[in-house]
Amino acid sequence: MEEKLLSERHAVRRVDDVTDALDRLAGTFAGEEELLVVLQRICRQVLHAVPDAEIASVTLLRDGAPYTATATGDSAHHVDQAQYDAGRGPCLEAARTGELQRVKVTDAAQQWPEFAAVADDLSVVAYLSAPLFIDHQYHGSLNLFDTGGNSFGALDAALLDLYTAAAESALRSTRRHQAARETMGQLRTALTSRAVIDQAKGILMALHSIQPDDAFDLLVKASQDQNVKLRDVAENFVAEATASPKRQ
Repeated sequence: MEEKLLSERHAVRRVDDVTDALDRLAGTFAGEEELLVVLQRICRQVLHAVPDAEIASVTLLRDGAPYTATATGDSAHHVDQAQYDAGRGPCLEAARTGELQRVKVTDAAQQWPEFAAVADDLSVVAYLSAPLFIDHQYHGSLNLFDTGGNSFGALDAALLDLYTAAAESALRSTRRHQAARETMGQLRTALTSRAVIDQAKGILMALHSIQPDDAFDLLVKASQDQNVKLRDVAENFVAEATASPKRQ
């Protein structure tokens, strides 16, 4: 009976740990930050959500090629890279199948020998990897390493699954902010380009008494002849046309 009560209290503490980590995660996204900065914070904070984990890393796949976006320890880079080189391992399995992977290194030697060999050399006894899907451009896995000998239990897997779900939602919000900033930047550049091109056209129309289309054709021809972007041609022309004459 006493053992059962202790187990229940332990479970409550673990749930409190992940709740606290989720609260920290929510605070992370109060402002707009770059995706890598947010991933780094997630990597650090997940260690509070799953206390049996000593190291964490994030694997991302870009155009099918995996890489470690961030990690809290050098061992993570070596263990994950062994999987990338072999083209197989629990982090890749989680990323590709969308299913959480919970493995003991000693039991993984037959299925993933490359992963198991490097993990064992670095005193990693257990590995927990949850799929992490942000969008079609950014997806992969959130990986945890146990070097303390406790191994990962079902509760650890459940806590990581819960934390990852919250992290995915927050990361998608970050990506939306990032995409919005990129779109605004592109619009700003387009508007600036349009303004200087229109200004150059107006000067050409006044100088040569020509129509707008003819003025635009002159700019296009100059762009092609000089192998320079149309906007740059227009900027240079406006700068020269509006420059103050030099004093003799």
